[in-house]
Amino acid sequence: MSSRNKQLAIGLAMMMTCTQAAWATVVEVQTVLGNFQINLFDNKTPATVTNFLGYVNSGAYYNNVVHRSVPDFVMQAGGFTYNDEFPLDQVTRGPAVANEPELSNLRGTIAMAKSAGDPDSAASEWFINLADNSANLDVQNGGFTVFGQVLGEGMEVVDAIAELQTYDAGGALKEIPLRDYSEDQEELKAENLVLITDIVVVDANTDTHPELQPTPNTLIDEQKDSGGSGSSGGGISWGVLALCLVAILRGWPSSRRHFRG
Repeated sequence: MSSRNKQLAIGLAMMMTCTQAAWATVVEVQTVLGNFQINLFDNKTPATVTNFLGYVNSGAYYNNVVHRSVPDFVMQAGGFTYNDEFPLDQVTRGPAVANEPELSNLRGTIAMAKSAGDPDSAASEWFINLADNSANLDVQNGGFTVFGQVLGEGMEVVDAIAELQTYDAGGALKEIPLRDYSEDQEELKAENLVLITDIVVVDANTDTHPELQPTPNTLIDEQKDSGGSGSSGGGISWGVLALCLVAILRGWPSSRRHFRG
């Protein structure tokens, strides 16, 4: 499939998602080291969930690479894909989504990565908090949008990935976790990568799972009260729909989504 056709396919999938309420609550992240499920907070962060599901439904996370791991901080993915050869391909990104810093970045939550200095720049990349990062990430860069939480014993899989040794493969891959890798190797191999083989919807009930009690981000509220800046979404706007349509009619520029520790 050509690059242009890939853009159109992802754009159409995101457009279909944009035209309805976020409908999936639980997704399963399938990895080479085991699977884990995430409850999406449809009602708390509707725009972000809709954005994430656009990528899920389009197949954008097929053979996605866990490209960053920082001990006791975050495990990050959503930006790069392995398509049977190196170098890795960047995920084709759609329009950025408005920031929704409603919930706290506690251990086990999933949040959107974004560009430094731009609260409303999240696109395809996401990270899972390995520790309580609320004091930092609830307020940095307008607050990082938490839009779901790992269910049950799923963090055992996440922690196993986080325990892998990391290597500097250059550029955005300077903290990439690798399996069975030796620095004596002449080149990186597919079997060294931590691949997310796919992310799929397993439960379409939009109510939050009964075992979860999402924790509000009170720090960003305090920042707003003291005159700081911040923004949050309140559903799917006509602006979001327009951006989805624009994304279909033209290619999307690629830019690295990141955050600072």
